[in-house]
Amino acid sequence: MDQSVIWIHGDNLSPTQPIWSQYPDRPAVWVWDDDLLQAWGISFKRLVFIYECLLELPVEIRRGHVIQELTQFIAHHQATQVITSPSPSPRFTQICQSLPVPVKIIPSPGFVEIPANTDLKRFSRYWKVAKPYLTP
Repeated sequence: MDQSVIWIHGDNLSPTQPIWSQYPDRPAVWVWDDDLLQAWGISFKRLVFIYECLLELPVEIRRGHVIQELTQFIAHHQATQVITSPSPSPRFTQICQSLPVPVKIIPSPGFVEIPANTDLKRFSRYWKVAKPYLTP
């Protein structure tokens, strides 16, 4: 029997993520991290967007310290593995390494394939390159 739980974070809020089709019946959790949100200065508009995304997902929403909440969720479900999607955040790596069970990362399809040397420092530069791939 699969004893996995799914951890949803800010880089995998889509209901079309492969994680949902590969693990359709596994319990999932999102943790609001007040300290992180405050430190990063996340706007109210962005918080509403995240919340609306979460409403489309079969996920339990928690609030608190991410590692503590994930550890409690893991224990509650007697999980032997956490399933999640990748994130470029160094904090993501720290969280994964702090969990009491292994973490399996399911790759996400890219939004669009663009040349590797594209300047990604500004969204407008990215969009100039990406838009032709997305619009006819």
